[in-house]
Amino acid sequence: MLPSIFGENLFDDFFRDDFGMFPSFAGRNPLYGKHAKNMMKTDVRETEDSYELDIDLPGFKKEDLTVDLKDGYLTIQAAKSLDRDNQDKNGKYIRQERYSGSMSRSFYVGEIPMEAVKARFEDGILRVSLPKMQKRELPKPTTICIE
Repeated sequence: MLPSIFGENLFDDFFRDDFGMFPSFAGRNPLYGKHAKNMMKTDVRETEDSYELDIDLPGFKKEDLTVDLKDGYLTIQAAKSLDRDNQDKNGKYIRQERYSGSMSRSFYVGEIPMEAVKARFEDGILRVSLPKMQKRELPKPTTICIE
């Protein structure tokens, strides 16, 4: 086992791309680790009268989330801080890290009344239900074609 002075993996720091020259090497987010790219995975399901969004937010609490509907955009924001303190037998700090961060994701949903949107959070999954709105018909043309 390696000492805790290394990151999640011995080679994380060694192969880190500080200058962004290698886009294939994914960066390491200190709050969410090497799995940051997997955050807020979303499934969108269409039912007969609604659209259902299932958004993965593992490790978050209901209090950490906000859902906003403004100008036709549904925005989900999640913010949290993570405290990790490691002490030895004498109570001296060997390693002390405090991180905080936030993430958000937006979806264009059109003009939907805010009262019609339902959201609930359970087991690390935010479930949002958006009603389908009636399609508006385009006005019929009144121009006569000249032959």
